[in-house]
Amino acid sequence: MDWGTFLWTTIGALLTLATLSFLYRDNPFYKIAEHVFVGVSVGYFTIILWYNGLVPTLFDRLADGKWWYMLPAILGVLMWFRFSKKLSWISRYPIAVYLGIGTGVAIPLEMQNRVSRQLVDTMSSPDFGAGFWSGFSDVVIIVGVLSGLFYFFFSKAHTGVFGGVAKLGIYILMIGFGASFGYTVMGRISLFIQRVQSLRDWKDMGIEAGGGITIFFWVVVMIIVLLILLELIKYLRNRTTPETAG
Repeated sequence: MDWGTFLWTTIGALLTLATLSFLYRDNPFYKIAEHVFVGVSVGYFTIILWYNGLVPTLFDRLADGKWWYMLPAILGVLMWFRFSKKLSWISRYPIAVYLGIGTGVAIPLEMQNRVSRQLVDTMSSPDFGAGFWSGFSDVVIIVGVLSGLFYFFFSKAHTGVFGGVAKLGIYILMIGFGASFGYTVMGRISLFIQRVQSLRDWKDMGIEAGGGITIFFWVVVMIIVLLILLELIKYLRNRTTPETAG
């Protein structure tokens, strides 16, 4: 293992620890990690946008003689007038065009993916030929969709059988929201586990490398421990000072 690999791994570990330090409280180390993350992200996506967006979809097509691509290019340039106090009104026109086209493209896709396909699956007969659990899943989808729609039907009082179905719709909605929230939390936990594993790999890399890399690793660890102790002493001093003054 060379110094370059270990150096970049160490920088990643330090930024991870600096980010996790926000669990204690807001501090300069967290702010540094936050600014580095934002700066690197902006730079990375700028390069991606240039090589995967502007070059193939604009410059290459203009080079092929497709001059009509100058129109979206001009609209894109006009958006930059947003930063001018006197000429910011010019940027409203390309933004309006962008929102209009985006809405026109998004609505049919959303209707097809979230409404039409949902209706097709709901109206399909349960397929018990593929197995009991497959047919049972189809029945659950049908009952869940219909009961959820019953809950949002406010023209009739939710009483009697209608109210019971609407109440079942509430349970279905809560299960759906809970599953979505749980999926989001598990995604964040997976990211946390990944960062913890990176710290473990950094530790194993520093201990097993030998030579100057191991010495450098322990120096970094000692600096981190020293910073933690200094922050703890500062916290205890600030906590006891008001009591002593009183």
